[in-house]
Amino acid sequence: MSAQVEIAGRGRPLGSPVSVWLHFRLVPLLGAQIVKLLGHTLRVKTENFEAVDALVAGGERIILAFWHRRLLMMPLSYPWARRAPDGSPRGVAILSSDSRDGERSAATWRWFGIHAVRGTASDDGAKALVRMIRAVREGWDFGITPDGPKGPALQLKPGVLALARKTGAWIVPVTVAMPRGWTLRTWDRMRIPSPFSEVTVRYGEPWRPGPGGEEAEDARRLQVEMDVLEAWAESSG
Repeated sequence: MSAQVEIAGRGRPLGSPVSVWLHFRLVPLLGAQIVKLLGHTLRVKTENFEAVDALVAGGERIILAFWHRRLLMMPLSYPWARRAPDGSPRGVAILSSDSRDGERSAATWRWFGIHAVRGTASDDGAKALVRMIRAVREGWDFGITPDGPKGPALQLKPGVLALARKTGAWIVPVTVAMPRGWTLRTWDRMRIPSPFSEVTVRYGEPWRPGPGGEEAEDARRLQVEMDVLEAWAESSG
């Protein structure tokens, strides 16, 4: 393996071949398999799935919006297998920073079939948004944590609304309730379900923001809807 494996989009080397293999190949593989194994033990229920499924069946693009603390089990919220007109696979994409941590995250989510669009909204929001728009227009759905990657927790940032306006994709607030599990001492208070427990994926009502002039109102609406889902998830567990 070449020592010049690089971070996508920046061209910075990740380290020696051994370091690359350990931190950006082996660790992501093991982490993904652990999460997958945990997921296979869970009893998964869904609520309000039909409206979202109808959009996907009709060829519409969706943006799943969820708080960062629910990220670990969010692959459960995307059961669809989509394809581009040329037959190439499509599914859900996420924004992953073009840093060492971002490369590790992208390598981990790749094992779930999740496509990483590289960029950091906090550092260069315009460039990241352009890449996200391109991905949606190429047939990808998107998963966004509006309070990520570093918070403040449970506070909406505007990227999800901008992406929806530019692409016409439907915003779908979503959460995963985990009645049994653990809360980590991280900035987002990450939730992890107990093995063999029941979790519930609840989707909010899909909607599309207007083309312009309603940004503050749309932001308030999405914040409230996501807060309601989070309160429900917390009361369930």
